[in-house]
Amino acid sequence: MALAFDEYGRPFIILREQEKKSRLRGLDAQKANVAAGKAVARILRTSLGPKGMDKMLQSPDGDVTITNDGATILEQMDVDNQIAKLMVELSRSQDYEIGDGTTGVVVMAGALLEQAEKLLERGIHPIRIAEGYELASRIAFDHLEHISQKFEFTATNIEPLVQTCMTTLSSKIVHRCKRALAEIAVKAVLAVADLERKDVNLDLIKVEGKVGGKLEDTELVYGIIVDKDMSHPQMPKMIEDAKIAILTCPFEPPKPKTKHKVDIDTVEKFQLLREQEQKYFDEMVQKCKDVGATLVICQWGFDDEANHLLMHRNLPAVRWVGGVELELIAIATGGRIVPRFQELSPEKLGKAGLVREKSFGTTKDRMLYIEKCANSRAVTIFIRGGNKMMIEETKRSLHDALCVARNLIRNNSIVYGGGSAEISCSVAVEAAADRYPGVEQYAIRSFADALDAIPLALAENSGLLPIDTLTAVKSQQVKESNPYCGIDCNDVGTNDMKEQDVFETLIGKQQQILLSTQVVKMILKIDDVISPSEF
Repeated sequence: MALAFDEYGRPFIILREQEKKSRLRGLDAQKANVAAGKAVARILRTSLGPKGMDKMLQSPDGDVTITNDGATILEQMDVDNQIAKLMVELSRSQDYEIGDGTTGVVVMAGALLEQAEKLLERGIHPIRIAEGYELASRIAFDHLEHISQKFEFTATNIEPLVQTCMTTLSSKIVHRCKRALAEIAVKAVLAVADLERKDVNLDLIKVEGKVGGKLEDTELVYGIIVDKDMSHPQMPKMIEDAKIAILTCPFEPPKPKTKHKVDIDTVEKFQLLREQEQKYFDEMVQKCKDVGATLVICQWGFDDEANHLLMHRNLPAVRWVGGVELELIAIATGGRIVPRFQELSPEKLGKAGLVREKSFGTTKDRMLYIEKCANSRAVTIFIRGGNKMMIEETKRSLHDALCVARNLIRNNSIVYGGGSAEISCSVAVEAAADRYPGVEQYAIRSFADALDAIPLALAENSGLLPIDTLTAVKSQQVKESNPYCGIDCNDVGTNDMKEQDVFETLIGKQQQILLSTQVVKMILKIDDVISPSEF
């Protein structure tokens, strides 16, 4: 830490506890920051593309996560460095906004930092590099718009949507069932989509998983699945045309809020108390019967007496259903959540065509299916798989596919994948660099080189010779002026991504370029780092 001295040569303290802090300034600080960003990007580089590797992460309490999703990998890694944390937030914001492309955005930022390091060593000022990057990102953004294609889909012709979701799923562990899962994702999104407003509320799609069975057994249920069973084993397991009372009040006698003591000194008084309790239960069950309910779903539990009474009165019931599930059931069945028995009325009941209890395998695992609802705008994707990790990873993969389908409903422009969009942007940015006099053109050229990092990583992960493959594809793009040539990761035999049906959403790609440029600009502008030294 640099000390300051007064006119008599005595050192004086500027920073509190400065002997315990370390400080990096100028070029050293920038190089340290770039190195941290590159280190994070290097971790994710190998998991890019259809042949990308998965990462296995173990949490402090021993839970193991196996995933290919960039955002999840970075969330689970306990990152300590501040710049590395910026990269984690970068992938998280891509995940929140777009849902897909979380690995690509970090690899892109790492490549930009790598190129910036070379420019810094040449003595170019970081602000000039940042400005050049900003100009280049605008060119790339507009070029993406230029090479994108719109495609039309309707509720009956969903093939284009399915193809795009398949591209997303092809880099995940579930790629052997990508066709079936992509169709499930698209149907689920279309079931809850408001096509006039071009809006999709993903909260209405519930993703439920159960260990057992195989991945091919994954199904889409137009209704709700609740991981509960009927409260009494002798209650009917199947109810048709059910009228559902959705309650948030418990089936038990009211308890005074204050402290109280009941003195019972004779048998008669005890008998009286018991009869009073029974009367309460009777009235509660009767109220449900009077409004015409044929199934009660309760947020709280009820004791054995209430259970027994419900069973006798032929009123099936489900207890301990969570609040989120209650809301979804209410949306799906068109019912109202009732907080007090006094407020029960026939119009507040939800309606479902079929409520059935289904058991799985040889275990006692049962789940409740609520189907053929009055308002089928709430659907459930029910995932089966060999183990818990597989189910968790399938959930994450499906989340990406659902987000892609939602983005396409919002904006139906696509670009072609396989690195073709990046290569095309790289060529366009390189060509535009000559129009800018001054130091910025170095940064613009570096941006074009950085764009090549994604196709390079794709080729490397697919076991191809990276530089040879990239140069061949790039020259083919320039020669044929065809922006759809990309890396043939799956050895199909053609570089044309249009023939291979590899699509990506335009807004996802544009967001990647803008977000990574913003983060790199932010990192380049830091020239002084004061951090508490390690004890």
